[in-house]
Amino acid sequence: MRLSPLALLCSIPLCAQDALLQWMNGIAQQQLAQRERVMAGIRSTADAERRKQSVRAKLLEILGDLPDYQGPLNARVTARLTNASYTLEKVIFEGLPHYFVTANLYRPNQPGRYPAVLMSAGHTTLGKTENHRMAANLAAKGFVTLAYDPVGLGERVQAYDRRVGRGIAGCCANEHLQAGAQSILIGESVARYFIWDAKRALDYLVSRPEVDPERVGAAGCSGGGCLTTYIAALDTRVKAAAPACFLNSLRALFTGPFPDSEMSLPRFLASGLDHADFLEVSANIPWLILATEGDFFTPAGVRPVYEEVRRWYRFFGAEDRVEMFMGPGPHGTPLETRERLYEWMIRWLKDGKGDAREREIPLYPDHELQVTKSGQVEDEPGSRKLHEAIREEFERRKQPRGIPELLAELGRLKVPSHGRATASKISEEQRGRFRISLESEPGVTVGGTLYVPGTPGRKPALLLVKDRSTSALAEAAAAKGSVVLEIEPRDSPSANDNRPYLGNWLTNARADSIGRNLPAMRAHLYSFQFVCCQFDHLPF
Repeated sequence: MRLSPLALLCSIPLCAQDALLQWMNGIAQQQLAQRERVMAGIRSTADAERRKQSVRAKLLEILGDLPDYQGPLNARVTARLTNASYTLEKVIFEGLPHYFVTANLYRPNQPGRYPAVLMSAGHTTLGKTENHRMAANLAAKGFVTLAYDPVGLGERVQAYDRRVGRGIAGCCANEHLQAGAQSILIGESVARYFIWDAKRALDYLVSRPEVDPERVGAAGCSGGGCLTTYIAALDTRVKAAAPACFLNSLRALFTGPFPDSEMSLPRFLASGLDHADFLEVSANIPWLILATEGDFFTPAGVRPVYEEVRRWYRFFGAEDRVEMFMGPGPHGTPLETRERLYEWMIRWLKDGKGDAREREIPLYPDHELQVTKSGQVEDEPGSRKLHEAIREEFERRKQPRGIPELLAELGRLKVPSHGRATASKISEEQRGRFRISLESEPGVTVGGTLYVPGTPGRKPALLLVKDRSTSALAEAAAAKGSVVLEIEPRDSPSANDNRPYLGNWLTNARADSIGRNLPAMRAHLYSFQFVCCQFDHLPF
């Protein structure tokens, strides 16, 4: 499996110098502790059912609900490949109007009604073909399997440039992060579109005459494990699930390789949720939690999810429906994991009748699995991109609002603030220029430079947020008689991987998860400090 830079991101330690990360982690752990107290209060099946309803409502609220589009799939098969073990059909359908999804459908050669498995891809350049070996083996074992391209992967690259033959936004995760930021701006999570793609893929799968709609499973690794978790939690047509290399308690994951936009929901921890909630909100279906010993989604974070869900299923007399398998090696699906997945689907969807051992069967090179003529859906007539779907949703939701609503929103974000100024330390450096240190939260400080003209009397003031161009502007304003505070944005330096056009996405995602907002936190400090602070001991 070819992993993206996001997938290769190693666990980020809770650096002693990263005070902002420490502070946010403190909030996260308090929120998780509060969740544990709530879970400890659930002592009956009735309590559990009430919790399920509450969690489902919270998840849909966080997502911004799911699209309500009920239009046709307009599915078509563009080509077929047949061998002695299975038949592969190349499929394209519409998740939303002219919003195309590409997929490969694998089916047994003999007629009949078969169980089915939806295979979601992770963060690779391959998309659907990442699951070629598993999907083909499942077909050879008597399953109909649909492997599809999530947005940004395979034939659905959003910033594809044919001149260079690749996407120009970097890895697929970069496209997800950019769309994630667009979605947050309009009060939703980009995950709603990923889940919708999976739902529409299920719609297609169960429409096939070869499929028994009462025997449908879902599986995938990494980002595909996340999408498997989502669709199995929210769509009752899924009767068995096997997500790999995703499920992890935020107790362990918060300061580690925090996943990208569709995998980390805004206000998730602030809403009293953790990964176990996805399994607990499902219709008590069988879950096989797959992990690997060397994964950066650490085994230490997987086990608490497994143990909690087992306790939860005990309320329903279904403890045997939850198992965990720890495969060897790094992030991915080694042979041992694949065979455990086959066994799980055979057990729950084929009455245990079948051989779980992986077979050597015909496989095709990636280019032969291409669905569209050009290899990208953007060349399909009328094809739309994800940002267009998000904008359409914005246009649908927007409504005129005035100053009172703006002030209320700023108040909710705590901008501006009122009260005493934050603690500060000031030291003179040279000729009217002072180094300043401000305490934004307990234990969290940000730096800045205070420019003070040498002339006596009260002066106009200017607040600048530091970037590469502000120092020259600060010096020029100070030379003309203004007091200038050039303040450095608070940040979590150990989290910034310096990808172009994304900023410190990881710190933003963590802040969103605990119900905070990094730009608002910065604005709070700037307005608070600049309005309230009195520098009585300085010569102005």
